[in-house]
Amino acid sequence: MLLSLDFSSKTPIYLQIRNQIILGIASGELAAGEKLPTIRALAEQSGVNMMTVSKAYSTLRQDGYITTDRRGGTVVTGSSGAGGLSGHYLGALRVIAAEARLAGISEEAFVDLCRGIYNGGVDNG
Repeated sequence: MLLSLDFSSKTPIYLQIRNQIILGIASGELAAGEKLPTIRALAEQSGVNMMTVSKAYSTLRQDGYITTDRRGGTVVTGSSGAGGLSGHYLGALRVIAAEARLAGISEEAFVDLCRGIYNGGVDNG
């Protein structure tokens, strides 16, 4: 698994790792049942501290995207199983929608943009 980390970003590295794994699952690059690298291996590959990867894996496990078994390692579950967005993400989506409205983006254009992102067709960062 190759990650592209931006060490100058304001986004913490553990969140960048978490987000890229979620994007990999959503795009099909990481399949349900696929084994992820060990914390140590991913830390070495990415050039980050093992605690950083551990925190990323911990958040992914809490959100239901991965499971960890001492004998079987860390495995992709395929979906969060949460049945919807958590309050944190729903709040963040509300802010994004409000910013779009303030930027003069119509509701229709916003929904079209969301569809493009949802379907993997838009990559602006």
